Amino acid sequence: MKFQDMPYSRPNLDELLAEYRQLTEKVATADAAGILELYETHCKLKSSYSTAQNLASIRHTCNTEDKFYDDEQNFFDQNGPLFHDAVLDFYRAVLANPAKSALADRFGAILLEKMEVLVKSSIPEVLALRQEENALSTEYEKLYASARIPFDGKELSVAQLGPYKQSPDRNIRRAAFEAEGKFFDENQQKLDEIYDKMVKNRTQQAKLMGYENYIPLGYLRMERLGYGQKEVENFRRQVVEDVVPLAAKAMERKLHRIGISDAKFHDLTVEFVDGNAVPHGTPEEILAAGKEMYHNLSPETSSFIDMMMDNDLFDVLSRPGKAPGGYCTEIADYRCPFIFSNFNGTSGDVDVLTHEAGHAFAAYTAFQNNLPSELMMPGLESCEIHSMSMEFLTGPFHHYFFEEDTPKYELAHAEDALFFIPYGCMVDEFQHIVYGNPDMTPAQRNEAWVELEKKYRPWIDFDKLPFYSRGAGWQRQLHIYEMPFYYIDYCLAQTVALQFFAAWLKDTDDAWKRYLALVEKGGTKTYAGLVESAGFAVPFENGSLAPVAKDVANWIASHPLNQ
Repeated sequence: MKFQDMPYSRPNLDELLAEYRQLTEKVATADAAGILELYETHCKLKSSYSTAQNLASIRHTCNTEDKFYDDEQNFFDQNGPLFHDAVLDFYRAVLANPAKSALADRFGAILLEKMEVLVKSSIPEVLALRQEENALSTEYEKLYASARIPFDGKELSVAQLGPYKQSPDRNIRRAAFEAEGKFFDENQQKLDEIYDKMVKNRTQQAKLMGYENYIPLGYLRMERLGYGQKEVENFRRQVVEDVVPLAAKAMERKLHRIGISDAKFHDLTVEFVDGNAVPHGTPEEILAAGKEMYHNLSPETSSFIDMMMDNDLFDVLSRPGKAPGGYCTEIADYRCPFIFSNFNGTSGDVDVLTHEAGHAFAAYTAFQNNLPSELMMPGLESCEIHSMSMEFLTGPFHHYFFEEDTPKYELAHAEDALFFIPYGCMVDEFQHIVYGNPDMTPAQRNEAWVELEKKYRPWIDFDKLPFYSRGAGWQRQLHIYEMPFYYIDYCLAQTVALQFFAAWLKDTDDAWKRYLALVEKGGTKTYAGLVESAGFAVPFENGSLAPVAKDVANWIASHPLNQ
């Protein structure tokens, strides 16, 4: 069914919660056969609710000014925690029943492990705080989407400024960054206020649940299995020691290539003297090229992309009132994913067709394999393997988009992957600092960000740019507001994606087979288990980052466009 034809109706929450109460009562005393049957009923109820929630959320983000779906988003902001609590009560009853082993026998012990993590992530006493947290996220999103930035005789969204920020003309780049910064500076008080409320809200939730601060609760809500704060700290340490120096050399090489000796922050978006690689053609032609790419990549991706295109499961054009960013989500009852983005005429448009389509392909595969909802997807650090690796594994077909500029895109993409890891770690350490010190003032948070810039990206000179130079650039990052502690997941996934890239350089077919096997596992293994199953190093281990970082840095250094 086409996306626009999928009917939406608000769930009857009272009936739904009553059904879950009955389900929870029954599962408490069920035998092995009964617990399997009741779990199946739970999966159907959860699927129905999430379908309605995601349809409303998608349509709200596609147009944040639509009053009907704005109201529906508010409904889910307020009532989502009630539904979530009902599901957790069901999990608690399952875990207390000795017959739960029937679920482990059928689906694997990881299903029960996931339930155990989830039941530790919330209690009814924090319901009102979670409702407020949801409302604050929506408020931030709407503020961001409200941007009407005067530039080049137009009124542009933040996303629509993107091409100007990559202009070969240095003055235009600078002006675009200044215009963007002015919007954030004009809304400084509101942005600080929203985030301050979020930090205090989450901290209060954590303390009500018996935690010292939000950090351990944040890890639980990220559903992390098999690692914790200590392992993440060790990963970040390796990034500072083994990746930042190589990234700094790569940046120095890039700046030499573009001929700028006094580079400022607004120069770092440029990859080549004559401009960055941009996709050729209209948005419709880019989507058509994406369809051809996935037809030729594999039989599995061919059937996947046909399903996506035939059912209009994309909204990629940037426009005023549309929420920022990009994402992939699932519409469970229709057994399909949906991709949301903001095309703006840069190479990022193609990244959507590889990154978000990597997520969508994984969801499509999980639906094809009839995995239960809890096992459809692994943790987010593993979901990002699906997307970030797909960016590299589609390499043989990037010329469909960039034609003669393909080498420029390939080099810039590899460089950006290397530059990204320090940035992602900076976002993660910043959040540890903030939630470890929840009474910091907005100015103190900005000061902490400035210090982290020196640690992770010492090559940057903000040169008195509005917004950025005062250390507030983190406020552009949606994840910091809406999904605390998410961002390190991209870094953990990127290290695996770079290992896939190195494997792809040696044997394209073998790398794809390993990727497909990883995707097929869905959420049936932990992050470490998935990485090991693909034959790669788990990046928490000492010495694991240096080899792949050197491989990629050497490839960048030897690229013909760097000679």
